[in-house]
Amino acid sequence: MHKKADFAIGQIIQHRLFNYRGVVFDVDAEFQGSEEWYEKNANTGTPPKNEPWYHVLIDEDGRVAYVAQRNLAADHSNEPIEHPLLTNFFAGYDQGQYQTRYLLN
Repeated sequence: MHKKADFAIGQIIQHRLFNYRGVVFDVDAEFQGSEEWYEKNANTGTPPKNEPWYHVLIDEDGRVAYVAQRNLAADHSNEPIEHPLLTNFFAGYDQGQYQTRYLLN
């Protein structure tokens, strides 16, 4: 059974461990990366693969993260994100939420 995604595309989040802010631009119902990537990058206590994983644009960083749901929390600052790829995914920003440019799968 899949766990429901707690965060939506366009929602601003905060990483619980690394304390960065970001915006979700895609969601996988469960881990979709390679076993090699998981072994190398899931160094936060082996997050479950059968829960949602999020593709996140990291604020003021320029990088993209792939993060397990349990490592994220909602960000309530209502501050926008700065990232060079924002306009590739989002058309605008309104009251703490980014509006998607087009529908992702």
